Amino acid sequence: MNPSEIEFLRLIDENKGILVKVSRMYMDDHEGRQDLYQEIVYQLWKSYATFKQQSKFSTWMYRVALNTAMVFLKKEKKHQIYDALEERHDFAEEAYDTDKDEQLKVFYQAVQELNAIEKALIFLFLEGQSHREIAENLGISEVNARVKLNRTKERIQQIIKKYKYEF
Repeated sequence: MNPSEIEFLRLIDENKGILVKVSRMYMDDHEGRQDLYQEIVYQLWKSYATFKQQSKFSTWMYRVALNTAMVFLKKEKKHQIYDALEERHDFAEEAYDTDKDEQLKVFYQAVQELNAIEKALIFLFLEGQSHREIAENLGISEVNARVKLNRTKERIQQIIKKYKYEF
C-alpha cells in the first residue's frame, strides 16, 4: 500500500463512527446499512484526492457521507416497493434489553419516516454540531438550519406520538 492509502484507511478507522451513524440513520435493515456503509467508503476513496485539507477530515467526511446517503436512499426507493408496517418489524432485528435501548429503537424507527434532509439535520445535531456547523455541512444558512432542525424535532415527536410511544 502506498502512503496515501494507509493515511486514508487510518482516517476512515478514526472516523468510522460517523459512517455507522449515517448508515443507521438512512437505512433500517442490516444489509442496507452495510451496503450504504460500503458505498460511502467507496465515494470517500473516489474523492479523497480532491480533499484539500482546508477543513477537518471529519467535516469533509460528513458532507460526502450525507450526500452519498441521500443519493443511495433515492436509488433504493426507486428499486424497492415495501409495506411500511413490514419495514418497521424488520427494523427490530437487534435485540434490546433495557428501556433506554427500547427508546433508541423507537427513535430510529421515527427517524426512518423523515426525509433525507431531516435525517441529515438530526444526525448532525446528535453529533453535537452547532447550528453554524450544520448549516455549513448542508449548504444552508444558519437561520434556516435552526428553523429546519426545530421543525424536524417536532416532527419526530409527532411521529412517536402517532405510534403511541411515550418516554
